[in-house]
Amino acid sequence: MPGCGACTLSGANSPQPLRRANGVFAWLLSLALMLCTGAALAQFDKSPWPAKTPTPKLDVADLQGKVWSHADWLDKTVVLNFWATWCAPCKEELPTLQTLHDISDHRTLVLSVNVREPAPRVARYVQATGLAFPVLLDPKGDLAKRWGVTVFPTTVLIGPDGQARWRVMGDVDWSGHEAQTWLTQLAHAPRP
Repeated sequence: MPGCGACTLSGANSPQPLRRANGVFAWLLSLALMLCTGAALAQFDKSPWPAKTPTPKLDVADLQGKVWSHADWLDKTVVLNFWATWCAPCKEELPTLQTLHDISDHRTLVLSVNVREPAPRVARYVQATGLAFPVLLDPKGDLAKRWGVTVFPTTVLIGPDGQARWRVMGDVDWSGHEAQTWLTQLAHAPRP
């Protein structure tokens, strides 16, 4: 899966040396592509939110002390991103979330959740990078666990009805055409 750490290209039952060789090959191929194109390519896996799985509740404070809940996002399309400062793909993705925040209308809400890091570290990072969207704190990882997050970055796309619709694991250019299409479709999707 994409995200921080090694991507697994082979199945879980493959012998360890084969998985390691595949991982090294994938890393070398990614490096070669980055050098040829001059930029990192986003790697992600977008999948529907599991059917019959209710959207977990949200009741958590951001860096400024505001407590966020479902009431804050009703009738909005929500981009809920889980990340950490030690995660290189997260660091690449966060500026595109900032751009999305800057260009979005009042019906799109960008929220991020920093997982398992102390508030002072997160505050320094946010200040140093100029992030202006709400950054919620999940110092023990409880919120990430409730939302089924095991890979960073992971983003959950939530419809205007408050129901989680998509889970995107890995880094995405949230200011790009593909992500804009997802959000437009989500905003206009019929409610179940």
